[in-house]
Amino acid sequence: MELDNQTWVPEFILLGLSSDWDTQVSLFVLFLLMYLVTVLGNFLIVLLIRLDSRLHTPMYFFLTNLSLVDVSYATSIVPQLLAHFLAAHKAIPFLSCAAQLFFSLGLGGIEFLLLAVMAYDRYVAVCDPLRYKVIMHGGLCTRLVITSWVGGSINSLVHTAITFQLPMCTNKYIDHISCEILAVVRLACVDTSSNEIAIMASSIVLLMTPFFLVLLSYIQIISTILKIQSTEGRRKAFHTCSSHLTMVILCYGMAIFTYIQPHSSPSVLQEKVMCLFYAVLTPFLNPMIYSLRNKEVKGAWKKLLGKFSGFLSKLAT
Repeated sequence: MELDNQTWVPEFILLGLSSDWDTQVSLFVLFLLMYLVTVLGNFLIVLLIRLDSRLHTPMYFFLTNLSLVDVSYATSIVPQLLAHFLAAHKAIPFLSCAAQLFFSLGLGGIEFLLLAVMAYDRYVAVCDPLRYKVIMHGGLCTRLVITSWVGGSINSLVHTAITFQLPMCTNKYIDHISCEILAVVRLACVDTSSNEIAIMASSIVLLMTPFFLVLLSYIQIISTILKIQSTEGRRKAFHTCSSHLTMVILCYGMAIFTYIQPHSSPSVLQEKVMCLFYAVLTPFLNPMIYSLRNKEVKGAWKKLLGKFSGFLSKLAT
């Protein structure tokens, strides 16, 4: 009974990035601007794909889901982070902390799975272009996306449940910017080796397995591109993968750099930087990468802006 009484912590205190007021105000302004651009940019990408029939293809169907995941991931962390920059008491209620962990962990897993799905799509487009429409039909694309969402959500639900069943005793100070799973597990006053094993196992399933699938896809893609005789053909084939490859390098590169190191597990500072990278920087860059490096998207933007200009001209006359 005494242990049961110790498991309930009504709220947690997030220590955040800095205790200096001027630094917090500067970070508030920076992250607020990045968050607004993130939300606007990703929703404009989704809207553009919906409005332009030329973008109704598997690649942009997956991109729509990726943009929604990015916005949702950022929203699960950034608004609370912004509020805490200006708050004296940086508390987060127990249930809010659990909800934040569930959504951020789930959406992170969904993003890695979606990137693997998109790699398979690019593999079929480059290595088997004549059968692309037959292979990547609507039913398969829908099932792949549903599998990604369900897989990430189930993994997150299991980890959230077992993490918040741990007795926290009187520990309530989380040395992090959000309720990240490793930071919460560290608060437990019991042996957490089984939780750490479970976290490692899920990391292998939702991080390393998709990474190796992406790696195998791009080995085949590069091999096929090198066999193309014309320089223009190789350039076009590579161009179809460039935006996705950029996102893959950013997302998987940061995770591997942080966790696959010869020394021990990542430091608290590295965990905070990694969380900021996925919650702030990646969603911020996603619409730019797919807009600036993609001819179809740039063409769709020009067409949409042309229609909008024409509409304004008619109103003016």
